Amino acid sequence: MSEVMQYEDLSGSEKAAILMLAINEDQAAALFSRLEIDEVREVSQTMSVLGKIDNVAVEKVLSDFNDKLSSSGGVIGGFDTTEKLLTRFLDNDRVEMIMEEIRGPAGRTVWDKLGNVNENVLASYLKNEYPQTVAVVLSRIEPAHAARVLGSLPDDFAVEVVMRMLRMEVVQKDILADVEKTLRAEFMSNLARTIRRDNHEVMAEIFNYFDRATENRFITTLEERNKESADRIKALMFTFEDLVKLDGSGIQTLLRNAGNDRIGIALKGATDKVKELFFSNMSERAAKILREDMESMGPVRMRDVEEAQQFLVNMAKELAASGEIFLADGKEDELVY
Repeated sequence: MSEVMQYEDLSGSEKAAILMLAINEDQAAALFSRLEIDEVREVSQTMSVLGKIDNVAVEKVLSDFNDKLSSSGGVIGGFDTTEKLLTRFLDNDRVEMIMEEIRGPAGRTVWDKLGNVNENVLASYLKNEYPQTVAVVLSRIEPAHAARVLGSLPDDFAVEVVMRMLRMEVVQKDILADVEKTLRAEFMSNLARTIRRDNHEVMAEIFNYFDRATENRFITTLEERNKESADRIKALMFTFEDLVKLDGSGIQTLLRNAGNDRIGIALKGATDKVKELFFSNMSERAAKILREDMESMGPVRMRDVEEAQQFLVNMAKELAASGEIFLADGKEDELVY
């Protein structure tokens, strides 16, 4: 007869495994989706060999989990709380590396992360390194990004880097590991601590998600207290009316992704200029059908119009982020015809 495990004998991973087995499958799936692959592997391994658990032990695990959750008044996640928790069971070097990964630019590896660092910031760091080191770094990132970084370096230094890249042979693993270690310790960790987005930029993104009435209320109040800040936020916000900055190709891409129902509702509250932009980038037949659909809708609640417009704005941002469309930022770029 197999031995029944008691609560006092349970390890942390065994308690986590019991929790996963005790809750329903949807809840367990939601928890698993938030774990790292190593954590999923550890809990899954434990679940597979857990054996029989005493009912009292199961109830105690669930009770402890509930007590910890309720006594804290909920869970508040953040960099500081995460780092504090990690230091309880990991050494300082490991914690620092993990936090650097979390705080730093997006990407699984150092090279992925470098690809998401502004070229001027990266060039400012690399110009103080040996040309051979810079050559190794630029050979490992995307060519387009490497080109922008090279263009931001001093000319003589950049040419020297190019010459080193031309003469470069296969980089030995230990050299590559040393470069990665240096980047993590000196550049990525410092970058995570020093990079801070403009506060007005952050607020503009938040304001973008307000409904029209809430946005107007905050802007009006802010204008009374600090007109300069209000004006900066308005300039940085991307609104539905800003879709007129899209070119024909961008509008057509947006049309293909959005769906006629939302477009029709959004255009019910649009200016003539925005309506014309959409209609002129559709086939004559599609434009005619959309106009007829809009007429047949009758009156539409303003809240529904604003939600549809916000959906299109968010979709435009996503398409721009993935490089499928271009959103003008107000800075005039030279065009070649």
